[in-house]
Amino acid sequence: MPTPHIRPARLDDEEALGLLDRAVWSHLHAVQPRPEPPYEPFFSGRDPAQDCLVAELDGVLAGYLRLGTATSLACNAHVRMIRGLAVAEEARGQGVARTLLRAAGEEARRQGARRITLRVLAHNTAARKLYESEGFVVEGVLPEEFFLDGVYVDDVFMGRSLPPV
Repeated sequence: MPTPHIRPARLDDEEALGLLDRAVWSHLHAVQPRPEPPYEPFFSGRDPAQDCLVAELDGVLAGYLRLGTATSLACNAHVRMIRGLAVAEEARGQGVARTLLRAAGEEARRQGARRITLRVLAHNTAARKLYESEGFVVEGVLPEEFFLDGVYVDDVFMGRSLPPV
């Protein structure tokens, strides 16, 4: 099994990342409606290319992770938040998500962060198990925060401390 190669996203990844994002869309992890044409750009002012890590398997884009600040407040600058994680269907089970999570922790530490957080829908048990296996713990639950496909779904806040560099 090839080892995922992680690199910073480039502006020329825009189209491939947009295609991947739309291909894996599901209410298992998405609270926004299914994207419809004309599609929004993958990179934006809120989600710039420099906040995105890309995973490749044998030179083919296999996944991404968006890592940004949790808020714009100076008093919160020591926290990084995972604001998106996606893996291509054909690349699942090959360690892509785990490798992206570990790279995000390293990048967050490099940026001087002390903590890393994320939000995950309660019914996404596979993702929650992965996050727990990487040291994330549940720090809060927003009960019935979203109404998706006729069902109320809890939003789970998870986080972990980062060891100093």
